[in-house]
Amino acid sequence: MSSIVNMLCRVGQIRRCAASLSQTLNQVAASRQKHTLPDLTYDYGALEPHINAEIMQLHHSKHHATYVNNLNVTEEKYQEALAKGDVTTQVALQPALKFNGGGHINHTIFWTNLSPNGGGEPQGELMEAIKRDFGSFQKMKEKMSAATVAVQGSGWGWLGYEKESGRLRIAACANQDPLQGSTGLIPLLGIDVWEHAYYLQYKNVRPDYVKAIWNVISWENVCSQPQDLFNAQIGLPLPQG
Repeated sequence: MSSIVNMLCRVGQIRRCAASLSQTLNQVAASRQKHTLPDLTYDYGALEPHINAEIMQLHHSKHHATYVNNLNVTEEKYQEALAKGDVTTQVALQPALKFNGGGHINHTIFWTNLSPNGGGEPQGELMEAIKRDFGSFQKMKEKMSAATVAVQGSGWGWLGYEKESGRLRIAACANQDPLQGSTGLIPLLGIDVWEHAYYLQYKNVRPDYVKAIWNVISWENVCSQPQDLFNAQIGLPLPQG
């Protein structure tokens, strides 16, 4: 009889622990800070004539905002499924997390990669790494432009860093697949070739858009990471001392 009582007591303890854990997870989910649309550091018309104000306004306030909103909704559903131990729903939500999370990540990088004071060529360590890995800045630019223009349907062209080799690489990702999550490359520079990024101005002539966007690339932003992290990323020795 005592063993049955002990077993029932343990069952009760397990149920109370499970209920407490569920409550804790729900509290964490409720207190989780939601993703927000980042502000731009320039006006919508600041990148003209290369990217017009109408495109920038729609791209930022409508398209990116939709990714942010859908990501928050999807994460809430995922937290609910997690709290319930509903693995089927967790798995079913993965594509939406990838698409909307990738859209938020990609665009957040994209806006900072652009500047009305952009264009020209990078300086310092980044330029040295580009010359080392591509032969010249012009060759890198041509290779990245070709890979970006060649994206089938919608997607992104990227300049990224490969940790394993310590080299810069060019890659293309479909849809909103995030570069690091898809290829392992650390994103440095991204070019959005979804049609909403250029169609109102360039129609279906994607090569003209890709050619024009180099005039507003902020190389200062690409190089703006902490110096030790940046040096580590492009494969140069870290400063001693």
